Amino acid sequence: MMTQTIKIDKPSEIRGTGTEALVRALGPVGMARYLEEFDNGGNGDYTKEKYEQPDYTIQEILSMKKKCD
Repeated sequence: MMTQTIKIDKPSEIRGTGTEALVRALGPVGMARYLEEFDNGGNGDYTKEKYEQPDYTIQEILSMKKKCD
C-alpha cells in the first residue's frame, strides 16, 4: 500500500500523475480498461440530447438568476 503524498497544484498535473500511477499499477491495457470501466463507456446520445435543451429567452435566464441570488 502506498502512503506517499505528492503536492500537486494544477489539474493537468493531477491527471498526469494519476495516469502514471495507473500505468505503473495496471499496465497500459489495464489502465485503459479501468478508465473505460470508470467512465462506464459513456451512455446516452449526446448528439441527440444537446438539441433537446430548452430554448430559454434572455428574460427567462435573468429571471432564473435573480431567483438564485
